[in-house]
Amino acid sequence: MKKMYKIVFSILLFAAIAALDHHQAKAISDSGFLLEEGPPPPGANDPNCKSSTEHPEPVVLVPGTFETMERNFINLSPALKEKGYCVFALNYGFSTAGPSTGPIEESAEELKIFIEKVLDLTGAEKVSIVGHSQGGMMPRYFMKFLVEGEKVEDLIGLVPSNHGTDGLAGFRELTETGSDLSSCIACQQQLQGSDFLTNLNMDDETPGDTSYTVVTTRNDEVVVPYSSAFLNGAAAMVSNITIQDHYPYDQVDHQFIAQDPLAFNFVFDALEHAGPADPERVTTSE
Repeated sequence: MKKMYKIVFSILLFAAIAALDHHQAKAISDSGFLLEEGPPPPGANDPNCKSSTEHPEPVVLVPGTFETMERNFINLSPALKEKGYCVFALNYGFSTAGPSTGPIEESAEELKIFIEKVLDLTGAEKVSIVGHSQGGMMPRYFMKFLVEGEKVEDLIGLVPSNHGTDGLAGFRELTETGSDLSSCIACQQQLQGSDFLTNLNMDDETPGDTSYTVVTTRNDEVVVPYSSAFLNGAAAMVSNITIQDHYPYDQVDHQFIAQDPLAFNFVFDALEHAGPADPERVTTSE
């Protein structure tokens, strides 16, 4: 009889181990896409992070042209994590020119797949997006042409190239030549008047119920003029912010705005409240 009990116990034990292994294997399979993205910035891509009542939307960080998520969001990602957000980040658009340089339409497809997997992993219904430069503009293509239904609560762009650039530091011909020589298709598409941007900005620039926040700087030497970052849309849903209007001594440029704590104040405000960031609310609360 004792032998029989041992056999039954062994069978149940092996079954439990097998079930546990299956559960672990499924968890690894569900979150495996995060490992494929490469090294994340601190605080990002935790497969065990689940949406909460306080922060129902995971935050997806989208880097700019030639950037990786690890470099671009080395400061913002841990700051968001510390505030209790589930933070996810991706790399995209790899070509011979480097990261985030491929055709923007294809990069938007990559973002779509990534967001779908984040929603499945966390159980959330929507995400909020924070993007730098191309990363603040490219999601608009995904939202306008690729997504079915509302998937984005907030789109927060740090110096986004929404209407393109007239050339690095204003040198359009030199920028065009450099883009061609480097085979940077995304660079070509971000020049003012490109077919891509004309199509993107045709009709409604801010579709859906998403809240749109733009944070830019007068010292932007990449998106020129800096005001080309601004979006047209209803004031209740769109906030176009020039950082020097609220922090006159902050002379941050295009690249370092993604590491600027004062710019982060607008990001946090947009995420924490309904609608886009409110600069008066930000500055009066300090």
